[in-house]
Amino acid sequence: MYHQPVLKNRRTLLERAEKFISDTYFTDCNLRGRLYGDTCPVESISYSMSQKRIPFLEAVKLNYEPYEVGDTFGPTWWTCWFKVSLRIPDSWRGKQVHLRWESDGEAMVWMGQQPVQGLTKEGEKICYILSECLKDSEPHSMTLYIELACNGLFGAGQGSMIAAPDPDRKYSVQKAELVVFNQEVRELLTDFEMLVDIVKLLGEGNQRGYQALFTANEMVNVCEPTNPSSFPAARSLALRFFSQRNGDSQHTVHAMGHCHIDSAWLWPYEETIRKCARSWVTVIRLMEKNSHMVFTCSQAQQLEWVRGWYPGLFSQIQDHAKKGQFIPVGGTWVEMDGNLPSGESMVRQFLEGQCFFKKEFGNYCREFWLPDTFGYSAQLPQIMQGSGITRFLTQKLSWNLVNTFPHNTFFWEGLDGSQVLTHFPPGNSYEMKGKVEDLVNTVKNNKDKGRANHSAALFGFGDGGGGPTQLMLDRLDRVQDTDGLPRVQMSSPDRLFSLLEAESSLLCTWTGELFLELHNGTYTTQAQIKLGNRQCEALLHDVEVASSLALCQDNTFQYPSTQLHNLWRLLLLNQFHDVIPGSCIEMVVEDALQYYQEIRSVGTRLLQVAGEALVAKGQTEVRGQRSEDKGPVVLNTLPWERTEVVPLTDGTTDQPVLAVVTVPSVGVVSIREGSGTPPVIPVSVKVQVDGSVLMENGILRAVVNKDGCLASLYMVKTNREVIYDGWQGNQFVLFDDVPLYWDAWDTMDYHLQTRKPVREVVRPIQVLSLGGLRGSVTFTLQISEKSTITQEIILDAMCPYIKFKTQVEWFESHKFLKVEFPVRVRSPEATYEIQFGHLQRPTHRNTSWDWARFEVWGHKWADLSEHGFGVSLLNDYYELPRLLMPTQTWAVTSLPTPSCHTKEPSRKQV
Repeated sequence: MYHQPVLKNRRTLLERAEKFISDTYFTDCNLRGRLYGDTCPVESISYSMSQKRIPFLEAVKLNYEPYEVGDTFGPTWWTCWFKVSLRIPDSWRGKQVHLRWESDGEAMVWMGQQPVQGLTKEGEKICYILSECLKDSEPHSMTLYIELACNGLFGAGQGSMIAAPDPDRKYSVQKAELVVFNQEVRELLTDFEMLVDIVKLLGEGNQRGYQALFTANEMVNVCEPTNPSSFPAARSLALRFFSQRNGDSQHTVHAMGHCHIDSAWLWPYEETIRKCARSWVTVIRLMEKNSHMVFTCSQAQQLEWVRGWYPGLFSQIQDHAKKGQFIPVGGTWVEMDGNLPSGESMVRQFLEGQCFFKKEFGNYCREFWLPDTFGYSAQLPQIMQGSGITRFLTQKLSWNLVNTFPHNTFFWEGLDGSQVLTHFPPGNSYEMKGKVEDLVNTVKNNKDKGRANHSAALFGFGDGGGGPTQLMLDRLDRVQDTDGLPRVQMSSPDRLFSLLEAESSLLCTWTGELFLELHNGTYTTQAQIKLGNRQCEALLHDVEVASSLALCQDNTFQYPSTQLHNLWRLLLLNQFHDVIPGSCIEMVVEDALQYYQEIRSVGTRLLQVAGEALVAKGQTEVRGQRSEDKGPVVLNTLPWERTEVVPLTDGTTDQPVLAVVTVPSVGVVSIREGSGTPPVIPVSVKVQVDGSVLMENGILRAVVNKDGCLASLYMVKTNREVIYDGWQGNQFVLFDDVPLYWDAWDTMDYHLQTRKPVREVVRPIQVLSLGGLRGSVTFTLQISEKSTITQEIILDAMCPYIKFKTQVEWFESHKFLKVEFPVRVRSPEATYEIQFGHLQRPTHRNTSWDWARFEVWGHKWADLSEHGFGVSLLNDYYELPRLLMPTQTWAVTSLPTPSCHTKEPSRKQV
């Protein structure tokens, strides 16, 4: 067919092609308007509401009422079960037939008591295929059940995604009908879409882009939407374009299906179980149609949920795992926060995860998979190596607010020199859609051009689940080897990393932590969650120590393996990267606090049992219940000898008696009232003429003002004043806390310009204990009309640090409370305790990388030292009502009970 050639008017030709596939313009005569053919309504729909998430066999027994499309139901977090009866017209023989279902919530289709596919409008899954090509032998009538969760992929935020959920939101079904699906039209639409995107993304100066433009224009010329016989000619034009090959040097993109599902975030844990089922059952259906498809799936906890709730689906997952299509990755129980869990917790994450993957899938994971967390501890490479993992994939550092991370593929080196091959997908997303933009960005953004010629592209809806679609697979299939774009191959993590390892000689190395310059407000958000995590970490540690000692003493002791295993899994779940940071909704916080309480309850009982077994032949018991022969027993679970002032109680009085006790490393001592090590120099507490209080113990001399601030902290032995001239220690300060967007996640650098000292005194300083073994004072400050601070300052005999027990009644919004300890120490670096080690960070602001660390994390202590002298801040997060000394813990930006510790540099322990 002859037609006049057109001018090279890029805009008119491009818009012509766009309008030809638009779902908004000219749908009465364009190609998009022919995607669906004949339609007919379903025979009937009935529904039943459930406040709880119930299994299928319970759901079918509910009472169902008639439902009309458009009727509303709800509210948020309820479940609506639909019973859908349908009959396919006989005249649709030989056609592809879909159930088209569009609704506000997340739905899952059930057939024959099994889940068969997820339906989510947000996830571009609105059709369930009833027949690929209707035959007379196929059933034309059937009844389906559809389980619909009254929430979207991203919860039910009121006004914005991360806002609090709207508990009264109503939901509806907008479409429920049978349709004839035109597969040939879908194929042509995909051709056009990819060509149009190539034109846009390769730009006006690119020859290949113009080839795509003229190809699309020719396809419009030959394609008549109302005449399917014209489709093959248009498709052949597209095939000719896509078949033009790349050169040998072209970058290779390794496409992997992916479905990042937050174990809890804008929805509770229970909804995540269904998100997993909806997402993964859809993946299984795609694998059945696309034998080349590969899907990566992390988080052993989520797979364990599906194994328990949906055993049939889990069996299908295992079958496709054996075929190499469904690939378990990650090696951890959940995708945990990369900073806040303790070293022991991180080891347990890998231990529990790797054991699960080995048991259920026959292999240990070789890759640590953590796409979405808020920073990465410098100790992770060593922990990975110890867990049999030498490869790491993540993405979140592309969110850096100030500095652009300089690599996408590199070796990451930890504290002990352990290295892992690390890859950040250069497309800067773990939920790509298989579009040309994703492929172009993967090449353009690659910061290791010439060093690494392979990159990952993780495609599929994520965060709230959803996963890949057939359209995404079709897009990627079109451009497997097309000139002007990188090569694309469906691949596995093992293949990608194996190729990167083979060409790794030119890769660079990054040493130390991978610090995310965003979301640093999560180090202090939801303090009760962080408190619960630390308490439970220490409690489980103490239970294991006490139980081990009891077993060594008495081989008939029943070590609580099963109970500890279950408690650890519960604790590890709460360390998910949107739970322990506090970046989740209130419902999740409530669930997490309930889990912590369960751990405390069971763990305390286990500790009691172990403590009783530790006392020889039952002659005495821990927790202050003394026998004729022995007094209370004190257990030290730390690996060094400790001499401390310990409160003793017999349970008959609220005022415990104090004793100085020395307990060996991981040991037990029995003491009586009045026994113990006598102090070399007792504590003295004196009220001064100006109302301040002088506290001394021969090691430290402190002056506390009437408002509770430290006017002086003096190190007697070294004749050094700690507090900086003109400043005061223990000074509470208030800052504005209004970030750019992620409220309660972020704190921006400009908040430091809003500093306001808390100076209003409600109750001036008064003496609680006059000295001897312990001296203490207390005071109360007014933060605002509603909020107050009450603090007790304690100095014990023979103790090189002052303790601050702080209680804050907090009723503020968009405010940030901190406490300052300006000290006379000069050092370009401060040292922070992290998992199984410590890390230095700059105290200056020489570069943008230094300045971006204005808010950092740490664990048990932070230290500022110069030659011969230094000061540490430590944090003991809790006190349990037992005579078992807890481990000391610290979080740099959260100070419930800080201690100020002066020391010589070699004395790092408390």
